[in-house]
Amino acid sequence: MERVFAPLECLLPTGNLRFCLLILNQPLDKSHFHLLWSKAVLRACADGGANRLYHITEGNQESFLPDYISGDFDSIRPEVKEYYTVKGCELIETPDQDLTDFTKCLQILQKKIEENSLQIDMIVTLGGLGGRFDQIMASVETLFHATNITPVPVIVIQECSLIYLLQPGKHQLHVNTGLESKWCGLIPVGNPCDNVTTTGLKWNLTNHVLKFGTLVSTSNTYDESGVVTIETAKPLLWTMGIKN
Repeated sequence: MERVFAPLECLLPTGNLRFCLLILNQPLDKSHFHLLWSKAVLRACADGGANRLYHITEGNQESFLPDYISGDFDSIRPEVKEYYTVKGCELIETPDQDLTDFTKCLQILQKKIEENSLQIDMIVTLGGLGGRFDQIMASVETLFHATNITPVPVIVIQECSLIYLLQPGKHQLHVNTGLESKWCGLIPVGNPCDNVTTTGLKWNLTNHVLKFGTLVSTSNTYDESGVVTIETAKPLLWTMGIKN
C-alpha cells in the first residue's frame, strides 16, 4: 500500500491535521513554535526542552503550559522545573540511560494518545537538528525507535530543515504547500538501501543502491509536479528544506 503524506502540512495556518507537539532542548524558531503550539492536540517537553519553552514564552509563560515534561531531568533548570511544578504541569522522571529523553518522551506521548483515544495524524518534533553532531544522530536514531512506538508519522523540524524516516515500501510525498525550499535528499542511514526508485525529483533514481561510499542523494531538488514518489526496500531518511 502506498503511504501518502504531506510533510509540511503541519506548518499551514489552515487545515484539519491533528498532531502532537514534542519540544527538544534546541533553539526554537518563533514562527514555527507559535503556529504549531496553537494547533497541537497534546504538547510535551523532553527534559531541557522545558527551558526552551520557558525562554521563548518569556513574560507569558502561563499561557504556554505543556501537558507534561519528561526526562532524567539533568538538563532542566531548577527554576524552570519549579515553575512548571507549581503551575500543575505533569513531570515524569524517566531515569533509563539506554534511551534518549526524546525516545522516552515519545513513548509517553503514545501512551497518552491511547489513554485518551485521540485520533492523531502526525507527531511533530521541534529541535534535534542543531548543535552537537552526536545529538543530531541521536534524533535520527529515535526515528528508528519510533516505528515500534507509534503508528503515526514522526517528523523532526528545526529552522530550515526537516527529517522523516521512510519505511520500506512505496511513498507519495506531497511537496506543494508553498513552504518547501528548493533542496531535498535521501540518506541511507543505518543500512544500504537497494533498489530505490523515485519520481518527482530533478535527479530521479531507478533501482539505484543508496549507500555511504557509493551514492547518497543530497542537494537534490524537485520537478514541477508537486509530488515525489519513493520506493525503497529498507528504511530511508527523507530530508527537505523549509522556506524561511
